[in-house]
Amino acid sequence: MEGGSIPSKCVSYLETYYSKGQFDKDYSLVASYALAFAKTVKMGGDGKDAWVFDVDETLLSNLEYYKTHIYGAEPFNSKEFSEWVVQGTTPGYDASLKLYEHLKKLGFTIILLTGRDEAQRSVTEGQEDQGKAATEYKSEQRSRMVKKGFKLHGNTGDQWSDLQGFAVADRSFKVPNPLYYIA
Repeated sequence: MEGGSIPSKCVSYLETYYSKGQFDKDYSLVASYALAFAKTVKMGGDGKDAWVFDVDETLLSNLEYYKTHIYGAEPFNSKEFSEWVVQGTTPGYDASLKLYEHLKKLGFTIILLTGRDEAQRSVTEGQEDQGKAATEYKSEQRSRMVKKGFKLHGNTGDQWSDLQGFAVADRSFKVPNPLYYIA
């Protein structure tokens, strides 16, 4: 994450975007498009029809952390952020959780891909992924799933690096995240 990437003059806009409900409306709209697409997918019935989700700022909200750090106008402190994450108090976004549940009911296998480091996540393929660019890492992980026979129908993420690269899904859905950008 790039620290201090939000100009201080934009902080009030971010506060309003989140507090007045526009963020939730924007996220819900993307989730409704994703669900509409998911309902059109012809499922194979073999448990290999998959949907990929990013974790931070897609399924789980770190907004409370960023509020205390001026919505990203302060330089990012990875140690402090990691300490906050491991507390395990991060809430889910309503729209993403509803989408997740609908996809499960439709029969999709859910694949979670996170950029969290080894200290922050309990399930990982190993240390060899440390330091890779996000697009490369996520592409490699999706490729592993394809090699295991999964058909990646959908992918939902808050960063373009969650969605681009190789082994991409049939359809990708970018949810809003005005707080930071990961290349």
